[in-house]
Amino acid sequence: MGETITFWVLAVVSVGAALGMVFNRKAVYSALMLGSVMLCLAVLYAVQDAPFLAAVQIIVYTGAVMMLFLFTLMLVGVDSSDSLVETLRGQRFWAAIAGIGFATLIVLAIGNAVFAGQTGLAAATAQGGNVRSVALLLFTKYVFAFEVTSALLITAALAAMVLAHRERLTEKATQKDLSRARFRGDRPSPLPGPGTYARNNAIDMPALLPDGSVAEDSVNRYIARYDVEHDHLPEDPKLAEAIQHKAEEESK
Repeated sequence: MGETITFWVLAVVSVGAALGMVFNRKAVYSALMLGSVMLCLAVLYAVQDAPFLAAVQIIVYTGAVMMLFLFTLMLVGVDSSDSLVETLRGQRFWAAIAGIGFATLIVLAIGNAVFAGQTGLAAATAQGGNVRSVALLLFTKYVFAFEVTSALLITAALAAMVLAHRERLTEKATQKDLSRARFRGDRPSPLPGPGTYARNNAIDMPALLPDGSVAEDSVNRYIARYDVEHDHLPEDPKLAEAIQHKAEEESK
């Protein structure tokens, strides 16, 4: 009874997540939906007394492949509007061929599961347990498919590195170059921090330089604009003037 309830609950969740993955317009959300489907499959494996497959499903696919997808999407940056420009010639034709082949494999797998005779869990794990039986099948009957899958995962990792790579148009500035540019500029010293040499340590108060003058660069421009718009200026006329001047620069 518990197995049946678990199956129907996870079936609804996995199918809903699969539909969300297909019809969602944002790639990051689609990847998260795919992760939900993989977690549901792992739980179903565990319910069917297949702890090895459940662990592999979580560790390899959900933990490794899905994180690879998410990190690639975060590094590359995918816009919500997809580009319709075909960058590779013939990619739609080969994508159609691959889709037809994948659909054929799905039909054959479903037909084999429906019309083939049931082996049973006891007969499938009769060669020394669950893990040993899976290992024998992976490295004997399905060794080619296993190696192709490993090559596919390596290709996915290399593709993530290629997509995340950015060509540098100029040479990277060294610490020596940055120091020279800093001392040749208008301000070789760092900008004064908020509250430094000030009467209080509030971030919206300008700092005071050693000569007693107000350092306008120490005021955050967003906070200055907020203070002017909401009339939260300090009583000191010099500080108020500095904040107003910073807000005027932000509005230009």
